[in-house]
Amino acid sequence: MAEAGTARERGKADRTAALLAAATTLFAERGFAGVSMEQLGAAVGISGPAVYRHFANKQAVLAAVLRQVSTMLLDGGQRVRSSTEAVDEQLRLLVAFHVDFALDSTDVIRVQDRDLASLGAEARHEVRRIQREYVELWVGVLRGLHPDESAERLRIRAHAGFGLMNSTPHSARGAGVAPATAQVRSVLQSLALAALRDR
Repeated sequence: MAEAGTARERGKADRTAALLAAATTLFAERGFAGVSMEQLGAAVGISGPAVYRHFANKQAVLAAVLRQVSTMLLDGGQRVRSSTEAVDEQLRLLVAFHVDFALDSTDVIRVQDRDLASLGAEARHEVRRIQREYVELWVGVLRGLHPDESAERLRIRAHAGFGLMNSTPHSARGAGVAPATAQVRSVLQSLALAALRDR
C-alpha cells in the first residue's frame, strides 16, 4: 500500500515537472497571455482540467517556473561560493555557473524578462526576494575584489554582469552562432570576468 502511494506521489511529481518544462517552452514562445491551460495540458498529454490537479491557475504555473529557477540559481551560487575561500576563484566559478545557466536556459530567461509582471503581488514579491538574495551573494564576492566601492555600485556591477551573460546567448543565435558552443561559453566567461573584475 505504501509502495503504491509512493509510486503515485512520484508520478505526480514527474507530471508536475513535465508541466513546468512545457510551460517554460510555451510561455517563451507565445508569452504568458498566449498560452491556455488546455494548451499546457496538451503539451504533456493530459486535459486542461487535469492541470488543475497540480496548479490552482495559470499564474500559479508561472510562479512555480520563476520560483524554481530563482531558487536553483541561489542554491547553486551558495554552493559555488562555499567551495573555496579565494575571492577571485569564487568569482570565476560564479561566472562559469551563471554562464552555464544562461546558455542552457534561454527560454526561462525570456519568460522572466517578459512575464514577471504577470505574477500576483505575493508571488512576485517572493520571486524578487529570492533573486535579491542571489544578487547579494554576488555583491559579497565583488566586495572582496572592490572593497572601496559602495554596495550600490557593486549591485550595479553585478546586474551589468547578469545583463551581459543573460543577453549574449540571444545575440549569438541572432548572429547565426549556436549559443551553447564552447566558443560562445569561453567568450562569455572572459567578457563577464573582465567587466566584473575591472582590472
